[in-house]
Amino acid sequence: MTRTDGADGAGRAEAVRARCRIDIDTDGGYGWRMIAQNGRVVAVSAHAFGAYGDCRRAFDELRESHRDQTGAVQHTPSGNGWIWLLREADGRATAVSARAYERHSTCRAAYERFRALLAEMGDVTGSCL
Repeated sequence: MTRTDGADGAGRAEAVRARCRIDIDTDGGYGWRMIAQNGRVVAVSAHAFGAYGDCRRAFDELRESHRDQTGAVQHTPSGNGWIWLLREADGRATAVSARAYERHSTCRAAYERFRALLAEMGDVTGSCL
């Protein structure tokens, strides 16, 4: 929850519009996924982690440092769609779009929504379950 002040100056709690979940894959690796308020998966971790705690820490670090990371929209490996990804300064990918998009503009808009949701989550501690 975050605190907002209304026009009347009264503070009230407002729900964060996204949440994070950690899953385990068939190979025993952990990955996070960011879920929007409407239930759609917005982004996933770019790689798997060996331990639950490492995955959770990676998402918390992403929330805290995402402004220092760069993002890009690019073709899918097969070349028949668009994906976005977020990279650290060393070029390592940290987050990727949860799906491929048919149009560049739609993918870019999804990337911008992801960044906005991530910024909202920046103030919420323990946001990954």
